[in-house]
Amino acid sequence: MIDNPKGNFKFAKGSGPYSSGAVAHDGYEVVRVIFNPLSKLWDAFDIIEKHLKALNRPLHALCGMELRIPEALSIEGFNEFNQPYIDRLKEWGTHVDGLNPVARTNVAIAVNPVTAPSVYGFSYTIPSDHKGKTFVIAGAGELRSSNLSGSEIVSRGDTSTEGLRAKAKQVLSIMDRRLDSLGVTHADITQSNIYTVFNIAELMEDTIVPALHEAAHHGVRWHFARPPVIEIDYEMDMRGVRSEITLAG
Repeated sequence: MIDNPKGNFKFAKGSGPYSSGAVAHDGYEVVRVIFNPLSKLWDAFDIIEKHLKALNRPLHALCGMELRIPEALSIEGFNEFNQPYIDRLKEWGTHVDGLNPVARTNVAIAVNPVTAPSVYGFSYTIPSDHKGKTFVIAGAGELRSSNLSGSEIVSRGDTSTEGLRAKAKQVLSIMDRRLDSLGVTHADITQSNIYTVFNIAELMEDTIVPALHEAAHHGVRWHFARPPVIEIDYEMDMRGVRSEITLAG
């Protein structure tokens, strides 16, 4: 865990484009905002800046981003997409000791996709007397490590029920590790999201829902979408928040 005193949260180190997750300091809470309609990526940065300024919150308070892209990308395309995104956050001065503290989910909607990179939502911290833990966990696909190479993909190319089960178990184990690293539990989760275009109905009863423990009381949101990198088939993210706001994109 790395402290971000200017943003009033701690974060778990992730890969270059994002952290693995963020949890608010005591005396603060994470608030989630969604756009309706979605906002184009670079317009969203301007809206986020104005929104935080209106709340008298620093840009450092940004702790989560939820992106939507037109289609899944090659590894090379994914890295190319990430660079201007990372550069914009660096311009805001949000990095801590050279690390990006902002957790992120980035997926490609499969039906009626966006026509350009867009923002579905974002999260930030505000002062609060809430005594519970509020947090956001970044999206993760079925990789054995942060290396995006094909050899690291669990059940690569296998979208049978058993292949998907192996993928789901891998992602659930990543979610559990991230929960542990943030010092939160399944009881703190208010929303669990799955991103895949493959049929996971058979996995719900015996694999996915039991692994969520108390969080299963809130159900699971299944987004018919693809993870951002070609060949990755299953992704999840999680959050625990009290407040959710909708803004016009």
